[in-house]
Amino acid sequence: MAASSVPARETRPGSAVAILWIVTGAIGWVVSFLLYHEYIGQLTGAEAMITCDISPIVTCGPNLLSPGGNLLGFSNSIIGIVLFPGAVFAGVSALAARSGLRPWYWRVFALFVTGAVVFVHVLAWRSVFEYGSLCPWCMVVWLVTIPLFWTTCGWTLRAGVWGRGAGVERVGAFVLSWSPLIVVLDYLLIAVAAQLRLDVLGTL
Repeated sequence: MAASSVPARETRPGSAVAILWIVTGAIGWVVSFLLYHEYIGQLTGAEAMITCDISPIVTCGPNLLSPGGNLLGFSNSIIGIVLFPGAVFAGVSALAARSGLRPWYWRVFALFVTGAVVFVHVLAWRSVFEYGSLCPWCMVVWLVTIPLFWTTCGWTLRAGVWGRGAGVERVGAFVLSWSPLIVVLDYLLIAVAAQLRLDVLGTL
């Protein structure tokens, strides 16, 4: 009897996606640490390692000390310091696990990443429309979280991590294939909103 032509269930992403997770997670962690250092500096008057005051609009202070910058009662940067290593761990796991990992592992990872991207867009909205300023280090966190989410979303759907059928895998393959363009459009949405609302370029 001929072997089945149905491909084996994919339980780990390819090397390119895994490496992207590692890089974005590492950058996110470093920037979260810098944000925390800047936050402490804002409270104590200490100098930042790398200043993030570029213009009256592009500056860290208003965001870091705002209620939105401390949504859980402490600096949001602490959340990044704790959670960004998870993306690094997921990427390393994908590269190291020869036979792949169980779907529940990837579901948990995807749920955390989804929460992160929702959080990022809420903060971007509040920065533009409530606080009227853009924190440079915060924007770097946005820059790495958005591709982390779209690649995770596309791959988990394509791999059947959430179940198969009803074109789920095709949707996932589409999202993963077009994720660079989707990411750029996501960036543009935030950038255009910021420019129209705050005239960022005019303040530089």
